[in-house]
Amino acid sequence: MKRGVPFPITGFYALGNHTSVQKSISRLAQEGVVVRVAKGFYVRPKPLASIPSIKTTASAEQVAKAWAKVNGYKLVSQGQEAAYRLGLQTQAPMKTVYWSNGPTREFSIGNQVVEVRHVCDQKLRWEKAPEGTFLRGLLVTPPESVDVSDLKKAGQRLSLTPAEIKIVAKKLSTVPMLNAWQSKLAQLEQAL
Repeated sequence: MKRGVPFPITGFYALGNHTSVQKSISRLAQEGVVVRVAKGFYVRPKPLASIPSIKTTASAEQVAKAWAKVNGYKLVSQGQEAAYRLGLQTQAPMKTVYWSNGPTREFSIGNQVVEVRHVCDQKLRWEKAPEGTFLRGLLVTPPESVDVSDLKKAGQRLSLTPAEIKIVAKKLSTVPMLNAWQSKLAQLEQAL
């Protein structure tokens, strides 16, 4: 167990029955060796480098990612975040929100809050690929507010070559949820 990294209690159930594992983890939590950060998730506190007497735990984002990994859920940044990173919107989201195929849930540690929202699987396509980021960004952005040059710049922000941007545009044009974007995507393909 690394310090500052959340871990699930379920990983210890192979070592004994559920009750004994839960009692052991509970004792460790009472002694301060581990800290409960969410239901079923614990973390070993990590001393702050500059002030060793202060101990920090995991962030709410780390706990949300660990929860998704343990349960086998997909977890991607929401559309507003993707649009902001692509430069399609100028306002950064105030709250950290992820889209998932798991249940809607909120994780909070201290004053950090991360929300996980259940969405349809089509919005989670191409999880960590550039076309997935493009898809989520376009889903929340009206086509009238974006020029073809903005789409080119968005592709460059993802470090894509013009040929790769053309491939991404072709893939996105096959997605039924982006019907409103068909003409802009076709213009982008022709411009490259």
